[in-house]
Amino acid sequence: MSCGAKKDVSRRDFLRSGAALATMQLAPGVTLMAFGGSEAQAAADAGKRWGLLIDASKCAPDCNACITACQDENGWKGSGHAETDVQWIRKVTLKDKSSGRETSLPVMCQHCESPPCVDVCPTGASFKRKDGIVLVDKHICIGCRYCMMACPFKARSFVHEPVTNQKTHAPRGIGTVESCTLCVHRVDAGRIPACVEACAAAGHGAMVFGDLLDPDSDISRRLAEYPSVALRPDLDLNPGVRYREI
Repeated sequence: MSCGAKKDVSRRDFLRSGAALATMQLAPGVTLMAFGGSEAQAAADAGKRWGLLIDASKCAPDCNACITACQDENGWKGSGHAETDVQWIRKVTLKDKSSGRETSLPVMCQHCESPPCVDVCPTGASFKRKDGIVLVDKHICIGCRYCMMACPFKARSFVHEPVTNQKTHAPRGIGTVESCTLCVHRVDAGRIPACVEACAAAGHGAMVFGDLLDPDSDISRRLAEYPSVALRPDLDLNPGVRYREI
């Protein structure tokens, strides 16, 4: 067998063993299988592209309903490492230097059409579903963190320590990278992300979720009615998350 062939076999064996280990239980009823790439792709509809529209003018600076909802839904609150290190969703404040006007808005994975995290991932763990949702396959994530360095939105975080408060629909594990999933488990069940639901319940209605490819969807109609912007438009990533009045 050639040296090159030996390297190929070693890599396959490594990935195979990693995948096997990744299926072990993290907590009762919780395994990393839930974010397997092939399983997640099978649930996606190529005729849709899911996205978010965030109206910053309706986002109250002192409101963290979206963050709390994400914490509760996905089990990363009090999860065994500093919550400030978890980047599923966070609130940021932008200040206009000339006028002094401040704007508060949530930032999460932007679910790019051309995601840099996917481009740099050496194992294919970072992937984009056919419906535009960007995920991490915990079977083959080796914790190299290249995706974290490539993300221009600081939207990914690394799990350094054992975690608790596991959710069966949102498996997490030490040594893997994680980020906003757009509550993919909810989307596949015909529901909206927890942050959007919480924002509406709080009376703000600053977040709209829907199919960007459907011209009759609420999100598409609103995008057609008024200007919106993407974060870092200079990178030409065509993110699935848009903002109004930043």
